Amino acid sequence: MQRTLERVTVVLADDHAVVRYGFRLLLEGAGATVLAEAATGEEALLAWERLRPDVLVMDVSMPGAGGLAALERLLARAPEARVLVLSVHDDIQIPARALRAGARGYLSKRSDPSELVRAVETVAQGRRYLDPDLAPRLALAQLDGATDPVTTLTEKELEVFLLLARGQSVTEVAERYHLSPSTVGTHLYHIKQKLNARNAAELALIAMRAGLIEA
Repeated sequence: MQRTLERVTVVLADDHAVVRYGFRLLLEGAGATVLAEAATGEEALLAWERLRPDVLVMDVSMPGAGGLAALERLLARAPEARVLVLSVHDDIQIPARALRAGARGYLSKRSDPSELVRAVETVAQGRRYLDPDLAPRLALAQLDGATDPVTTLTEKELEVFLLLARGQSVTEVAERYHLSPSTVGTHLYHIKQKLNARNAAELALIAMRAGLIEA
């Protein structure tokens, strides 16, 4: 592997240790120096402020504040920060939110490993990077003036909405985000109110119409 990331410093933020380990091996193999790892949005903020890496590589869905909230808080204080956001979501709503919040790049976790190296290199150079598979869809949505039916949801509500729309139960969502079922139930209540939905089937239909999940 070409060492294209020589002298590039990185902080990795993802709530899965095995994912961080894989990213570390990949980036260090390309010459980068991984200064620290974080498992929550709060830890990512503290690591960035303490170490000031060239690039913060951050998962969009983590316990606590979450990646998007951490991104907004970081860039409000340090607009010069270079953040590459990662996600397993294939829809265009998440990257649109991340880029609007000020992320320098967005990459799907389903991408080829070499694409992560390319993305980090691009962001470290101060340029913008967008997952090549998502870029055409994002551009078309903006060109068509497509409206996002979930723009009124908070970050956590959007994450809960996506999981519920894909068929997960309140209990499963609670376990995924280390929340109580009652807290997820409260999120669900607000989601239904904001989207004018009465049940899980209508949530799924709204998600399909928005292109967030496949029929």
